Amino acid sequence: MNKKTIMIATGNANKVKEFKEMLEGRGYEVLSLKDLDESIEIVEDGDTFASNAIKKAQSVVDALGIMAIADDSGLEIDAWDKKPGVQSARFLGHDTPYSYKNQVILERMQNEENRTCRYVCAIAICDVNQEPIVFEDCVEGSIVKEIRGENGFGYDPIFYYEPFGKTMAEMSKEEKHSISHRGKAVKKLEAYLEDKKM
Repeated sequence: MNKKTIMIATGNANKVKEFKEMLEGRGYEVLSLKDLDESIEIVEDGDTFASNAIKKAQSVVDALGIMAIADDSGLEIDAWDKKPGVQSARFLGHDTPYSYKNQVILERMQNEENRTCRYVCAIAICDVNQEPIVFEDCVEGSIVKEIRGENGFGYDPIFYYEPFGKTMAEMSKEEKHSISHRGKAVKKLEAYLEDKKM
C-alpha cells in the first residue's frame, strides 16, 4: 500500500503519537509541525473547538500551500459551566504540568456532587481554495476523586469512563482509541478520506 502523507498542524508530541497510532496502520504517513524546517505561528483565540482547529490547519495551508489537518480538544466540566473547555491546554498556564492541573481540579471538586464531564474533539481539514471541513465528537465521563493510571496524557488520570470502569489513563491504547473523543473524530476523518480516495 502506498503511504499517503497527512500533515497534522500540531507540535504536541502526545497528540502526534495518538494520530500515528490511529492512522499509520491504515497506510498514512503522519507528519507534524516538528517535522518542518520553519516555524509556523498559530494563534488559538477561537471560542469553540471547531474554530481553533480551523485556525491551526489554515495557518499551515497559508504558510505551505498544502492540505493540513488539526484538532482542538479539551475537557468540559459541567459543574464549572463546561470549563476549562477551549482553555484546557492553557488552564493554569500553558506550561504548567498536567500533574499539577489535575491535582488542582481534584481539590476544587472535592465537595462537588455533580462530577459529570466530557472530552470534546474537533478535527478540521483545510486545503488551498477549499472551505474547511470539521468532524467533531465527544466522550462522556466523570471526574474521579483521586488520580488513577499511568497511560495517556493531559486530564486522562482524572477522567473516568464508566462502561470500562477505568480512567482514560488506566486504559490500553486500543481501549482508549476505541471510545475516546479523538478516536471517534478520527473515524469520521478516515471515512471522509476514504470516500474522497485521499
